[in-house]
Amino acid sequence: MQRGRTWSRSRPVRWGLIALLALAAVGARWLEERLTVPLAGGARLIDGDSMYLGEREVRLIGIDAPEGLQRCRRDGRDWACGEEARRELQRLIGGDEVTCRGRESDRFGRWLARCTAGGRDLNALMVERGFAVAYGDYEREERAAKAARRGLWGAEFEQPRAWRDRQGIGE
Repeated sequence: MQRGRTWSRSRPVRWGLIALLALAAVGARWLEERLTVPLAGGARLIDGDSMYLGEREVRLIGIDAPEGLQRCRRDGRDWACGEEARRELQRLIGGDEVTCRGRESDRFGRWLARCTAGGRDLNALMVERGFAVAYGDYEREERAAKAARRGLWGAEFEQPRAWRDRQGIGE
């Protein structure tokens, strides 16, 4: 008799827990979109993974592009890969307005965000085209770029983080 009562009392708790877990899984993306703050406008590029939108400095989260002055080697010759990464980001933006969504700043005060232009995911495309490496996200895009030897992957390059460390400069 007691056994049936325990089951009947715990049944709503179990169903409630299942419903809560289902809502958490489905709602995580929805909630993330609601918690992010949009920022939009014309972009002034700094390098291949950072820009100004108005007065706000924005860093493309989940990727790391070569610094503006960073050089690589391609076909046995010096290659201005940092400048080329900035140019690639400019090509991706074209004349479109950039919209960035983020929810926090890094230790340098830069807004960390995922950005789009003309409906294109700039973060993902920079990695997919080989002009940035995955940095906590976009591993699938990096594998594709590496396999196709696109951008940096068709050259000899130092990881941007290692290059900055060697130069004694921040991120």
